[in-house]
Amino acid sequence: MEALRDWLQAVLGIDPATQTKIGTSILAIVLLWLIYMVITRVLVPRVEDLYVRYRTRKTSGYIIFLIGILVVGRIWIEGFQSLATYLGIVSAGLAIAMRDPLVNFAGWLFIIWRRPFEVGDRIEIGESAGDVIDIRVFSFTLMEIGNWVQSDQSTGRVIHIPNGMVFSQPIANYSKGFQYIWNEISVLITFESNWQKAKQILGEIAARHAEALSKAAADRVRQAARKYMIFYRKLTPAVYTSVKESGVELTIRYLCEPRRRRDTAQAIWEDILTEFAKHDDIDFAYPTYRYFDNLAEGKPGLRPGGGAAPTPR
Repeated sequence: MEALRDWLQAVLGIDPATQTKIGTSILAIVLLWLIYMVITRVLVPRVEDLYVRYRTRKTSGYIIFLIGILVVGRIWIEGFQSLATYLGIVSAGLAIAMRDPLVNFAGWLFIIWRRPFEVGDRIEIGESAGDVIDIRVFSFTLMEIGNWVQSDQSTGRVIHIPNGMVFSQPIANYSKGFQYIWNEISVLITFESNWQKAKQILGEIAARHAEALSKAAADRVRQAARKYMIFYRKLTPAVYTSVKESGVELTIRYLCEPRRRRDTAQAIWEDILTEFAKHDDIDFAYPTYRYFDNLAEGKPGLRPGGGAAPTPR
């Protein structure tokens, strides 16, 4: 050992005290790495719940990483007596040399502490939306939804987003608080259709598919009201009437789970197509051209001269 120390000092210019610190640091890192490997390769795989397994692996990694920083810092910084002193020195250096990584690290602390979202939540941040599949010290990962795919279906792409974006971009969480979303389906029928009957049919279809969620949603609202200012007067499905250029628009508004938006819309549309086909007095509207003869079709009081239409001979 003495010969090795003399050789290192002669060749590399490393004095014995520094050599001791290097050797002690390497030993500490190796021991902590072995502990982490035992936890993640031996203990964690025995946990059956995937979410608990993920949280255990991530938490143990954070704890061991923090312990490693403290141990190695104690070895190299002389006079290091308290955590506050050490963190102050480290923070000052990081603030100058690594601004962006520091902001991302602060964003990670915010995510862990305030929990605006967790693994498994469906969120939208900035122009990206998806399901959170991983949260790391400097970034979190989304399984993307939307974009060129309709109705919030997965695109198959994985997006890595810097944690610092939580400070500069609004975050929409589909899964926290109310845990349901309002979806709307607009049905356009012709002016000549029996719109009252069509509205009744749509109301029955909406109730059949979404009425059961209303009771569960009411319980969720009461729970969410303890933390957020969330309240709704009406949670049952509704059908609203409006007029468009091509016909009468009937809009179904109903509650659904975020990940079942496309499935529920498909089921409702299939019922609409089936039910409307049974009624000859209900037709879908679409852009068309129509010739209108005011003398033959117009209301008597609005015809030229205000008279009645000529009697055919």
